[in-house]
Amino acid sequence: MSFKIGIIGCGTIGNVHAKSAAAAGLTVGGTWDVLPERGRDLAGLHEGCESHPSIDVLLQSDVDAVAIGVPNNVHSDCAIAALDAGKHVLLEKPMAMSVAECDEILSARDRSGKVLQLGFVCRGLPAPVAAKRFIDAGRFGEIYHVKCSLYRRRGIPSLGGWFTDKSLSGGGPLIDLGVHVLDLAMHLTGNHEPVKASGHVVSKFGSPIKDYCFTDMWAGPPKLDGIFDVEDGAVALVRFANGMTLELNVTWAANLPEDVLPSGVTVMGTKAGCFFELFGNEVRIATEEEGMITDVSPQFAADDIKSESWSRQYAQFIGAVRDGVAPHASGEAGRNVQSLIEAIYESSEAGREVELNRAP
Repeated sequence: MSFKIGIIGCGTIGNVHAKSAAAAGLTVGGTWDVLPERGRDLAGLHEGCESHPSIDVLLQSDVDAVAIGVPNNVHSDCAIAALDAGKHVLLEKPMAMSVAECDEILSARDRSGKVLQLGFVCRGLPAPVAAKRFIDAGRFGEIYHVKCSLYRRRGIPSLGGWFTDKSLSGGGPLIDLGVHVLDLAMHLTGNHEPVKASGHVVSKFGSPIKDYCFTDMWAGPPKLDGIFDVEDGAVALVRFANGMTLELNVTWAANLPEDVLPSGVTVMGTKAGCFFELFGNEVRIATEEEGMITDVSPQFAADDIKSESWSRQYAQFIGAVRDGVAPHASGEAGRNVQSLIEAIYESSEAGREVELNRAP
């Protein structure tokens, strides 16, 4: 069964959603963006797709679902409106700006009975998919520590735009990049309950905007008269109820050679451990077999790693809508990550470890 999907927010990520949805066999049936020309441009790429003058008009149309890729500060408003209109929702990360907003989205989902899936697309990358198969088979034993990192040397997106305005984004690389690896680490290790976090965020590179040195900039050129009031780096240590710990390092900007400090995930278990680069095509598992130290290197094909992860995400969304299976990345998973993000910011502000806002 195919169905129609609408795109709310037609910037860079909205275009990726539309392309991925169409490749998965869905009909892209409608668009809306606060900048009407962007909605029209995206609609023009898909036969029969209509650009709508408002989100309300789009939600009154015959689309069955929507993908939401708007600035973070309106995630909750758009998701709640879509769910209350009876639409299934694929919501980009982060889930919202606060745990309280996450709870409002979850209430709307429960009222509507519709699917809510979070856009944690890194779960579908080939390396973590392979690692999780070994973890779920019990090959790692008890996992007691996981380290996740996502480094950019000069990667502040659209400096001076909405990404670097805290009122619109909620923060810097912690809420932009950290959500991906925090979710991935918890997904891999069994979604244990995080209970305490100690974190520190810094802002060293983006101000003044005119002095920021970079080679390229994702999401558009710098806006010299814009705002930069978020962090550009963050570190954290998280404690879980089962005794597991998690270490996080993320940067938008740092003086480091990226090939020396690769972005990736390290998992430490009593029977095995591994490291993989986030966008790599190799997982190296360190273990013991027959009384000997052994490395296991599963082989998998990955012609286009990022494309493959988007294909998996949409296959999972279609399965949830069409077959009623549980969403692969649930609203609860989004809330868990938001709770961690919130606690890390709070810890940095307070200069001490803090307890998490637990699910009701």
